Order: sequence, then C-alpha cells, then structure tokens
Amino acid sequence: MSQTRGAVLITGASTGLGRETALRLADRGFLVLAGVRKDTDADDLRQADARIEPVILDVTASESIAVAHKVITERVGEAGLAGLVNNAGVCVAAPIELLSAEDLRAQLEVSLVGPAQLIRTFLPLLRIRDARAELRAPAGRIVNVASGVGRLATPYHGAYAAAQFGKIGLSDALRRELAPLSISVSIIEPGAVATPIWGKLGEGAERVLAAAPAEIADLYRDRFLAFVTANGQRAQASRTTPAAVADAVEHALTARTPRTRYPVGADSKAVAVATRLLPNRLLDLVMERTSPAVTAPKEVRA
Repeated sequence: MSQTRGAVLITGASTGLGRETALRLADRGFLVLAGVRKDTDADDLRQADARIEPVILDVTASESIAVAHKVITERVGEAGLAGLVNNAGVCVAAPIELLSAEDLRAQLEVSLVGPAQLIRTFLPLLRIRDARAELRAPAGRIVNVASGVGRLATPYHGAYAAAQFGKIGLSDALRRELAPLSISVSIIEPGAVATPIWGKLGEGAERVLAAAPAEIADLYRDRFLAFVTANGQRAQASRTTPAAVADAVEHALTARTPRTRYPVGADSKAVAVATRLLPNRLLDLVMERTSPAVTAPKEVRA
C-alpha cells in the first residue's frame, strides 16, 4: 500500500458521519476501506474521492461480513489494519408500547450485534501491526461510534438507547480485554448532528403510529410527533457538524494516547456531566421540564 498511515475499515460510510469520516481519513493519508451496502453508494464515494476503496458490507449479515473479510485481507496483506471504525447505525423512534420486535431487533443488530461480529472477525488483522515490531507500527485501534443517548435514555428512543448502552458496555469490556495486546478501544459519543438520519425519523414515526391500534396510537400521537419534530429541529440547528465527529475519530486513531470516550458537541458533553452528578429522579425532572413529550396525556392523568 502506498498510504503511510495504514488501512482503516469504516462501516456505514455512505452518508452522514461515516461519509465525512471516510473523506477525512483519506485526506490524512489512510487507505480507507469504506463499508457500504449498495453499489450505487460505492460509486458515489469513488466519485467523491478516488482514494477511497468502497467495500460492500452489510453489518447484519454474516455472509456479507465473511466476503468483506476475504476482500480486505487480500487487499491489506501483511500490513493488517490500522483501525476499525464501527459507525453504522439505525434509529427507529417509537414508544415502547408501540415498538415492534422487528424494529427492536434491527437496531440491536446494526448497532450492537454487527459491531461485535466485525470486531471478532477483524481482530486478527488489527493484531498484525503489533506483531510486526520491525515496522515500528502501533497496534491497530478500534473506534466505536455510539451516542449521547448511550448515557441518558430519552423518551421514544428506548430501542436505540438499548443498542447504544450495549455498544458502550461492549466497548468498555473490550478495552480492558485488549489492553494487554496494546489495542486501544475508543467510544465516540455525538450529540445532535445534522445528518440524514433525522429525516428518516419522521417517516419511521408515522409508520409506527399507522401500525398500532388506533386507540393506543392516539395516546401517544401528539407528544410523540412533537418530540420527533423537535429533535429534528434541534439537530438541524446544532452547531455540531459531521466534521467535529471526524475530528474525534481521527484523534482516536492517531493520538499517542487516545481517549476512552469522546463526547462530541455541547449537548453530549452536558449529558456526560449530568449523568455523573445528578440522581435519576432529578434527571427525570430535568427532562420533563425541557421536553413536553414526557408529560402524561389527559386521558391517563390522575
């Protein structure tokens, strides 16, 4: 490979945070192996930066992971991987009472089960760099992109929060397991960022309501839709950009001593502080005061 900084596999690279990070790492001299699910997304990335090498990869499919592993092993050879960035994610907002098993499984598969399988599959390639001491190459690094919701679960994001809490727990355990092997594990915790995921939330919310019994959907409809709309507006107005997330990923991959956690954005940093200092009941009260979405509907108030 002509790149001097090694190869990095990043999942969910077709849009949003993943795309921005892929472009950044390519610009910094990494060989970027960009995981995408569709050929059209691969073509789009090639047009954006010819240095990026897309890899068809569905993180929820064992067969797809196996094929991608074969392709990547042949590409990087004895150099191994400098990094694995588990960025792929999906969010379907729904009240727990209206959450289907399918939507729950989908979010856990993409954000928790998939990353665990990728880590297990690609760890041998991450260890290669540590084993080849004559290259003076650092061991490969793992960067897991989670969310501030992985510290503080918000209403209607129960499944997403479960996946992110799980991803953070997995990362903490993995970091301690891999420390003797000199493989670092960092967690990126973005707050609200203007990405395409927010537009999809509105469509998903309408689908969730349409699939529920009318009398149950009506209990949640106004508060739920107001919550989704407000979240989208906050994200669009957020000063936190995808570039800020790319900054954090770059630091985690290149710093002499990478951090274990990177809260990105004022909101994520505030959540990190609040969850350390405030008891749960006070956190509930703060959320109630700042979000009308958690106020009980008239039909069920005492």
